[in-house]
Amino acid sequence: MKNKKSVSYTIKKIFNPVIKNPFITTGFFIVVGLFVLAFLIFSFEKDTNSSINSFFDAIWFTLVTITTVGYGDITPSSFVGRIAGLALLLFGVIVFAAFSGNITTFIIDRNQKRDKGLWRLNRMKGHFLICGYKNGFEELLKNVLNSNPELKVDDIVLINEAPGEVERLRSNREFKSINYIAGDFSDEDILKKAKINAAAKALIIYDRSKNYSELEVDSRTVLAVITMKNLNPLIYVAAELYDKKFEKHLDMAHCDEIILTQEYQNNLLSSASNGQGYSNVIRAMIEQDADKGLVVDEVPSDYIGRLYREIKEYAVNVYSDRILVGLLLNTGNFHQRRTDALREAQKNPDVKTIIEDLKKVKTLKSNQVLLCPKDDFTIPKNSKLIFICSNENGEEE
Repeated sequence: MKNKKSVSYTIKKIFNPVIKNPFITTGFFIVVGLFVLAFLIFSFEKDTNSSINSFFDAIWFTLVTITTVGYGDITPSSFVGRIAGLALLLFGVIVFAAFSGNITTFIIDRNQKRDKGLWRLNRMKGHFLICGYKNGFEELLKNVLNSNPELKVDDIVLINEAPGEVERLRSNREFKSINYIAGDFSDEDILKKAKINAAAKALIIYDRSKNYSELEVDSRTVLAVITMKNLNPLIYVAAELYDKKFEKHLDMAHCDEIILTQEYQNNLLSSASNGQGYSNVIRAMIEQDADKGLVVDEVPSDYIGRLYREIKEYAVNVYSDRILVGLLLNTGNFHQRRTDALREAQKNPDVKTIIEDLKKVKTLKSNQVLLCPKDDFTIPKNSKLIFICSNENGEEE
């Protein structure tokens, strides 16, 4: 009895989804109907029609008629055969009209959803999320592409609540293929639509897509970073803040880069006020060309663990158009760095040393800048080189 019930349950489990699927059910009845009509044609035409000598001939006539091709090589002569042929003609017109209508509706619906940012991204991987919208957004996009030469427009996913602005942006041929998800970028469901789990980087800008207060904008930025890091610990996140008091919250969320726009503006204006030309120097440093101004580059693997003076000598011998000015420490993904540091700490047999190392891991801060370190400074793992590159081929006064 148990075996019979088990077999019955298995059959139901296999066939229930098939039976409940309307497309499969409709397709089944269409096929059965065609076979019935083909059988009628064969039965009434085989004795009177020299063109129909087998059931295959009836099937051939059925397929040719229903697809409205109508070669004319077979023509029914009996009354029942002609009625069946007429039914096939009407059936073919109705089925193909409905089929083409559904296809057209699907394509239009898909394009509308894509344009309005309602389409779920399914095949994105290693993509770049840009969250939020503000004035000068198109110029920002161009600068992002200039700073990331390997990045293509269709690798970028925009998430914001300004569909009209994105539509205008897409009218520019340069950004026609850019991806878009409409909604609040701090919302978990919206981030999942944008395939946050497969994204490589995210840039959160000071969002002016709606009439949010400064407090609301920064609060949403903090919430978005926390949500992103929970959904994808390996994603690299850079976030723009207006108010410095939120910086500690982003540090706790392990945001990889924090841009304090208001503070930078104030520092730049105050530096310019002394008449020394600092603003021009800073502008030259942050050239949008990837190989000009300030450039961050990888440390050759065989120089990790060696002294800074050795990498200085290496840079002087290898590069003629750039000067080494320092190191960027604790680069890359925080989650991965912490995992590696914990592994290293646990290798030490001394418990006291392990505790000290774990404390250091806990206080790790991303992308610490060390300018002009001492010659005897040892280059740690996850470090990068900071260069100032020549802009001699750029604009000249």
